[in-house]
Amino acid sequence: MKTIQTNGITYLEPVPGGTTEWYYGMDYNHGDLYEAEEMVREGLPVEGNRLVLVSYPGGEVFEPVAKEAGTYSGTPLYYQDGIYTIRVDFVRQTIRIYRFDCHTHECRIEQELPLSIVKDCYNLQLHASPLCLTRQGGENVFEIVWPERASFAMDPHESFFLRDGEKLYFSKWYEEGEGETYRYWEETVVRNLAGELTEVLPGDLQMMPNGEIWSVR
Repeated sequence: MKTIQTNGITYLEPVPGGTTEWYYGMDYNHGDLYEAEEMVREGLPVEGNRLVLVSYPGGEVFEPVAKEAGTYSGTPLYYQDGIYTIRVDFVRQTIRIYRFDCHTHECRIEQELPLSIVKDCYNLQLHASPLCLTRQGGENVFEIVWPERASFAMDPHESFFLRDGEKLYFSKWYEEGEGETYRYWEETVVRNLAGELTEVLPGDLQMMPNGEIWSVR
């Protein structure tokens, strides 16, 4: 048995984006990013949260950005030999995008944005490819806020999960009937950057560790 010392973070999962070599763990002292933002708006203190990265199979542990009061980090994303994460600084009113290099293990600020570019941090997260920062608000609006800007209304049953160039992929769920006649199913909705529906695929899409996209039907 190998012991991985993370100083209190006891659950790890694969870094999203297609990698078998990196795992991550976070503490959620204030819930997710949006819940931490709500605490700030209520005038409550936010202590910050920790993000650790663990290499596989070596088990080396890295903490790319130190915990800091008044800030909160989101879920990381693997993209082109780097692990990216966002950290919202509620004091300085900024969103920083960090890149951790998977080979050199160096971490740098890739981009800094004003927090004012988003209404709130609800479902604010990184996606690829290319790398982009998106927000799916509770008002059923999808936005790309970086590196380009796009915004359009979407169906309340849709949830964005993948970008492939000019194509945006949303998972859409349906349900009908009750009891023995109850039925639930999902499909994949494809939209362009203007929000126009271009294709509907049965089932779901899965990003594989080598970056290939599988259509599971």
